[in-house]
Amino acid sequence: MCLKQQRGKIGEDLACKHLQKNKYTIINRNFRCKQGEIDIIAYDEKRKELIFIEVKTRSNIEYGLPSEAIVKMKKNHIINSAKYYNYKNKIENVPIRFDVIEVFLNNSNYKINHIKNAFYYEE
Repeated sequence: MCLKQQRGKIGEDLACKHLQKNKYTIINRNFRCKQGEIDIIAYDEKRKELIFIEVKTRSNIEYGLPSEAIVKMKKNHIINSAKYYNYKNKIENVPIRFDVIEVFLNNSNYKINHIKNAFYYEE
């Protein structure tokens, strides 16, 4: 596993801890299909929403904020993967949302920025 992959895995682990601490239930991690991949699928019990989460981890912002790396094509892959996930699991009439979690790693310290409703899709 290369350094970038290791950093990404650490970021996803930290994002899951953040979500669990905030009373989200982790349903799936690294869901893959031909449409793309979703880093984390979680359920927000308080809002009764299914959440598809993209995690972006960076050690610096030299090339911009992590969330800025999620371009239109990436959003479309996530949206289409979410549609397939719902179809495959026969999920209907459940509100969904798309979040981004930015993880900033600096040696042994980290900071998390959870962006709720980071993007939308129209049915």
